[in-house]
Amino acid sequence: MHHTIMATKHHSNSVLAPERAKTKPPRMYKVVLFNDDYTTMDFVIEVLQRFFEMNRERALQIMLKVHNEGSAVCGVYSKDVAETKVAQVSEFAQQHGHPLRCGMEES
Repeated sequence: MHHTIMATKHHSNSVLAPERAKTKPPRMYKVVLFNDDYTTMDFVIEVLQRFFEMNRERALQIMLKVHNEGSAVCGVYSKDVAETKVAQVSEFAQQHGHPLRCGMEES
């Protein structure tokens, strides 16, 4: 009888292990802005403030990183949120005649 209890205990532990594996955190995605020769610095700052809720100082830092390094991460989000941000920024840039490129990559 003692063996049966041990076997049952072992069995319940092996059932719990896959449960933990299922609760992995969702994949996160970086939203990235890319530098170009036409989009104004002021427009990039406006995009960062409007779509990434940055204050002017933080937006200025990220804009300078985009300008000097070719790209910068604006934020890290779930896939749905990242896709929405990329679409919003791309549409906003197009509406204002700017070729600003925005993309996402797995974090």
